[in-house]
Amino acid sequence: MRTATALCALLLASPAAAQQIVPTAPHPADKKPNDPAVPDAYALSGQFERIVVMRMKFQSDLLAGMQDLAKKEGIKNGVILAGVGSLRGYHIHQVHNRDFPTINVFTKKPDTPVDLVGMNGYIVNGAVHAHVTLGTGDHAIAGHLEPGSEVFTYVIVTVGVMNGTDLGRVDDKTYR
Repeated sequence: MRTATALCALLLASPAAAQQIVPTAPHPADKKPNDPAVPDAYALSGQFERIVVMRMKFQSDLLAGMQDLAKKEGIKNGVILAGVGSLRGYHIHQVHNRDFPTINVFTKKPDTPVDLVGMNGYIVNGAVHAHVTLGTGDHAIAGHLEPGSEVFTYVIVTVGVMNGTDLGRVDDKTYR
């Protein structure tokens, strides 16, 4: 009995207590089978028009800063090549299941400082789709960047702008 009580207390105090599992609203395409007209894999060719280096300062929201700068810089399509810095807290999500509709697990720790060890992703039709790897000193966590990740020292993000290339379908889960 003591072991069960101790285990329950440990689980309640664990980092998972800051996690929230959220089903995504079903999309009509979630139930459709794969379309044989959509290739299993495809490639796009293009080139960078320019490279933009973004910098966000202390206490700014990382995702909001990236979205604002993408708009100001006229970045419709681009590749997030790198990102480094530190955060005062973070908010991310990861996929939590294997079948549609998607279920995501969100982790929000606004008071947990982390190093931003890496970032990659895309800007598609002006929307930032960034994935981050964060380090806390004793472990790493990775996922999709959400609003509420507050910058500590600074964050630098490098984007290769590809406005001449249509990336519109690369992150469309319904195109299958």
